[in-house]
Amino acid sequence: MIVEGIVTTLNRDDELNIAPMGPIVDESMTSFVFRPFQSSTTYRNLKERPYGVFHVVDDVLLIAQAALDRLEKVPDTFTADRIVGRVLSDCCRWYEFEVASFDDSSERTTFNTTVVHTGRLRDMFGFNRAKHAVLEATILATRLHLVPEIEVRKQLEALASPVEKTAGPQEKAAFLLVTNFVSDWYRRPGSR
Repeated sequence: MIVEGIVTTLNRDDELNIAPMGPIVDESMTSFVFRPFQSSTTYRNLKERPYGVFHVVDDVLLIAQAALDRLEKVPDTFTADRIVGRVLSDCCRWYEFEVASFDDSSERTTFNTTVVHTGRLRDMFGFNRAKHAVLEATILATRLHLVPEIEVRKQLEALASPVEKTAGPQEKAAFLLVTNFVSDWYRRPGSR
């Protein structure tokens, strides 16, 4: 099963990287398999410092901002308990992990990790169709180079309906961020 969330990692200079990621998890949430692209900051950080924190969050605006490189400010964090890392202060749950093994043989490296500490700050908000629609729209926006524009526009139009019907201010802001990002991307020369 894949669970979408946020991963925080540090580079050797202790600079924080915040990246949405959907690891493969076991049902007990005791091990994760991450598959970042080798061009990503998460990949470089995990190679330099083989540990991080996976967060279960319900803040789709944060996910969209991080995925589209539109974070206006670094969210508040606190020090992890068992690893050298940072925990997002507004997450629902967090999982500190260490890399047990990795395979660099393809474009997406497979990092097999073991959870070494977990924590809980609050209950998850709950199911909301708009949150799921924003998550899908955000994932779509990270794949504009792979999906034909007509298909992107069609999917965004379909995802707009649950946002219009069930969104709160955060989901509306996140969906607007995603749709503006998509429009800006297609206006850039050479993007099609």
